[in-house]
Amino acid sequence: MRHTDFSPFYRSAIGFDRLFQMLDQASGFDADSGYPPYNIERTGENAYRITLAVAGFAPGELKIEVKEQTLTVSGEKAADTSERTFLHRGIAARAFERRYQLADHVDVTGAKFENGLLHIDLVRNVPESKKPRSITITADGEPKQIEANPA
Repeated sequence: MRHTDFSPFYRSAIGFDRLFQMLDQASGFDADSGYPPYNIERTGENAYRITLAVAGFAPGELKIEVKEQTLTVSGEKAADTSERTFLHRGIAARAFERRYQLADHVDVTGAKFENGLLHIDLVRNVPESKKPRSITITADGEPKQIEANPA
């Protein structure tokens, strides 16, 4: 169990306390969190996709929820009431819950179930008030002007 002390950064990094908290929590994840396997890919400048391999699950047995910038994907198989006898059982059908911490202004735009893969699309929508802007410096008595940066 490792714990990193981020308190020296608090003296000069204003508003990053949430980032330090996330880093501290990331070191506490247990190593058995490999189920189900997943990919995270960047599909555009502000677009991302999470793909989970959920073979054996039906779309109705999966749940996606976003709350307070945490994306939670969970799956629970319906109880198997059939009288089957397995000689070997290698396909995992256990319940799972996987959490992803979303950055500010990242929204889930959709989800698609295809060939045993669950694709979750995300996009980062930065509001105009958060985009860079240029501020004109004026002399006394001149009007002040603020312009959006054409970046």
